[in-house]
Amino acid sequence: MRKLLSILMCLLLVCAISGCGPSGWDTPAASSQDQRPETGTAPGQQETDTSSPANTQDQRILIAYFSVPENVDTTGVDAVASASIVVSEGEKLGNTQYVAELIQNAIGGDLFRIETVAPYPLDHEPLVDQASEEKAAAVRPELSAQVEGFEQYDIVLLGYPNWWADLPMPVYSFLESYDFGAKTIIPFIIHGGSRASRTVETISELQPDASVYDNALVLSRNDVASSADDVTAWITNIFANS
Repeated sequence: MRKLLSILMCLLLVCAISGCGPSGWDTPAASSQDQRPETGTAPGQQETDTSSPANTQDQRILIAYFSVPENVDTTGVDAVASASIVVSEGEKLGNTQYVAELIQNAIGGDLFRIETVAPYPLDHEPLVDQASEEKAAAVRPELSAQVEGFEQYDIVLLGYPNWWADLPMPVYSFLESYDFGAKTIIPFIIHGGSRASRTVETISELQPDASVYDNALVLSRNDVASSADDVTAWITNIFANS
């Protein structure tokens, strides 16, 4: 009897040390959301994959972005702050383009600008009206270029402005042009007050087999010009935690 009790005690000890538990038991990873500027999904939104991508040394990275720099007088600071542009070292850049280049400077990767055959108007009101009409009609604008060797990329950082609480229609065209398979998609979004809306969930719906990183970078257009440190910290933190 004592021998049997001894054997049972040994088995319990081994089980405790090895972390025995029900099959398929998952331990949630500690959240690092507080280290990222304006990231994550809002309460009540659908959760998507939160796993970190592998180290950049082992992965091919594509930074694809859609950006329409409006035609504004850059001599006025207030005008620049409220528009969709950033003036960096004397060069006028679209907000999303500026953030895409910050990301490339931090981690490398190939830049690809999503552009349409028919250019968008650069004046604010016509641009807003066209975006609204395209959304209402679910237009898929023809893109002027495709990514060469898309299949070689493991990680796609996807940048876009929030237009009418949705992805811009050219971003739909881009997402529907490729089979992302099991690639990782990391969104970065510029907004004028609506944050990401449901755009991250929409990406997951369009590419259900991809791993969509839900702690997207979400930046107000008013903060883009001063966001260099935050953008760099966000993207390096993602890969440091991989």
